[in-house]
Formats: sequence, structure tokens, C-alpha cells
Amino acid sequence: MALHNIDVLRFSWRALRGFPSRTLLMLIAMAIGVSAVVLLTSLGEGARRYVTGEFASLGTNLVIVFPGRSETAGINPSTMMGETPRDLTLEDAQALLRDRSIRRIAPINVGSAVVSRQNRSREVVILGSNHDLLTIRHWQVGQGRFLPQADLDRASPVAVIGSKIRDELFAAKRALGEWIRIGDRRFRVIGVMGSEGRSIGVDVQESIIIPVASAQQLFNTASLFRILVEAKNRDAIETAKQFVIALLQERHQGERDVTVITQDAVLQTFDRILGALTYAVGGIAAISLAVAGILIMNVMLVAVSQRTAEIGLLKALGAAPQQILLLILTEAVMLSAIGATAGLLLGQVGSYFIRVSFPLLPAYAPAWASTAALTVALITGLVFSLLPARRAARLDPVLALSRR
Repeated sequence: MALHNIDVLRFSWRALRGFPSRTLLMLIAMAIGVSAVVLLTSLGEGARRYVTGEFASLGTNLVIVFPGRSETAGINPSTMMGETPRDLTLEDAQALLRDRSIRRIAPINVGSAVVSRQNRSREVVILGSNHDLLTIRHWQVGQGRFLPQADLDRASPVAVIGSKIRDELFAAKRALGEWIRIGDRRFRVIGVMGSEGRSIGVDVQESIIIPVASAQQLFNTASLFRILVEAKNRDAIETAKQFVIALLQERHQGERDVTVITQDAVLQTFDRILGALTYAVGGIAAISLAVAGILIMNVMLVAVSQRTAEIGLLKALGAAPQQILLLILTEAVMLSAIGATAGLLLGQVGSYFIRVSFPLLPAYAPAWASTAALTVALITGLVFSLLPARRAARLDPVLALSRR
């Protein structure tokens, strides 16, 4: 008895249709496994892309300088003597422009203060910086202009406000040229930030930007929160970093009391962490595929016992054990393929609803995850159906026809 490929497919399809409840149960199990892999990996990949995009919005070719040195060496002699690390100052920031590997710098102070105009007031995040911050951070001004090009130590009473602050303080009125009060000082609005300008830790639309010297007077501090340094190109990042470290160490009496990191280093760290997380959650979700495979094996064992007479008849008509094996395996693979395809579609739909619910999260399943889920599902169905198929192939035709 010879069975052609089309005969095998027809036979397997009719077998699946003949037991709809059993078929539906296995389809659901396989679909849940595949959709879980797609959904979880899309969340992990979405988180990775979100963080990558946020760091890209910080600027390009950045070197970031923080006051104080991050180390794990414990207590050092200066700490024992009651000394504290030197603050980062405006003079330090200005000195960084000496090297040709550095294109521009943006000293930053951050604080919060009550901002008011007439009878409207609210607490707002205040950013103190300079004209180059706009270019370094790739922000946009919607109306007016950004902070003027001026010496870092010049405290001008001008402010650039976020669009939400404009709406809350001025409503439909014109904001440009008007005066607002920040803390105990008055500032004239010279610009309104555009719709762009979101980055980690700060929503520019709900912030106010003033000259860094004005911020230091407002918050009564001479120290900088950090300094953003933009290298001239990607190849100059490491050169700029080493120059910053050496210069500040020289200016701080030989004490290396600053932390200097590059944007690429931070991004690579987050990328590795979130990439590993994506693989981990994908692997956890893949466990459900193994559970589905075990279910397929158990159900197929029951199916073989229910179809003993049918298998006996095929063998009595001359079907070889290999052909019986092929029939059972084809049925399992077909079942796995349909369930995996349904799970893939279900996972994509779930990812779409995640993107709709959280527009900032680009929850797209990576191609490797979808391919791996489909492949593992097919392999799982094939492997876990081997035992039932071999049992069916070994049935004695006479005993099988008598249902023994």
C-alpha cells in the first residue's frame, strides 16, 4: 500500500477534523505558548528600543561629567581628614573648551522653584544652562528664541519656558516678552520650547530653562549638577574623555574627584541588560511550548489507543510501519503548525494593543523571536509525537483489528 504526500496530508487533516474537541485543546495549548513568546519578547525589545531612543535624544558624541568620583575603594585618606571633593564650577566648564576634540559644552544646574504670574503659580523644574544646550540635546524652540550666546558667569533675567508651562501660566495670551516670577526673582520670557524635547529624567515641556549663572544665584550654589561635553565626532569621544579627566584632575590639585562617562558606554550597558532580559523572558515563555508538547504527546497517546482498529486496518491493507509513523507525525506537525500560526497572529495582535495603550513603548517582537517560536513549536510537536507514532507503528494488525 503506497501513500502519496497528498494522501498523507488528507488523512491527517481528516483525523484532526474527526476529533474537534481534542484538536481544539492542542491548538489552544500551542497558540498560548507561541503568543507568550511573542508578547514577552516584544515587551523586552520595546523596553530596549525605548531606552536606546531616550539616550539618543540626549545628544550624540556625548561625554558627561559628574562631581564626585564613583568608586568602591572604601574610605580614602581625604575622607578621614574631613575633606570633601571639589565642586564642578563654571570655570571648570569653560576650561574644557581648550581641547580641539571638544566641540561645545553645556553646564547644567537643576532645581525646583515656585513660578508665578499674576494669580497663577505652580512648582516647576528649573534648568540652568547655556545657549549650546539646545544644539547638544537636539531640542527645538517653538516660539521666540533660546538662551542668548553669552559668558557663562553672566546672570541674565531671561527664561525659555515649556509649552505646558506657557499654557498654564498664560492660557491663550501671548507669553513672549512677558515677565514671570521664579522664586524671588523676575525673568522675561524670550522663548517657548517646541513639541520635541523629551529625555530621561526631564520633560522639557514642563520645565523652564534659564542661564546657568542665574540658576546658581536662584539656588544659592556655586556647584554644577553636571557638564555635558560634545566631542567633535565619534572617534574623538575617548580623546575628549581623557582630556576632561586630566584637566579637571589638574585643576582640582591632583585629586581625581569627578566621574566621567560616555553616552555610548551607558547605552551599551543598558542594551546588554535589556537584551539579556528579552532573551530571558523569551526563554521563560518558551517553557509553555514544552508544556504544550507534553500535552500533545499525552493526547496523541490517547488518540492512538482510540484509533487502534483504524491503524490495524491500514496495516492489514499493507501499510508499512514507516508509513504509519509518517501519518502520526504529519498529524502532529500539522497541528503544531496551525497552533503556532494562530499563536503568532495572537501575539502580534497583543503587541499592537500594547503599542496603542503605551505609545512611547515600541513593542515589536524581534524577528528572531517569532522565527524561534515557530521553529520550536514545530520541533516540539514533532519530538513529543515520536512516542505515540512509534507505538502506533509497532501495533500488530490482527490484535489492533480486535482492539487489543
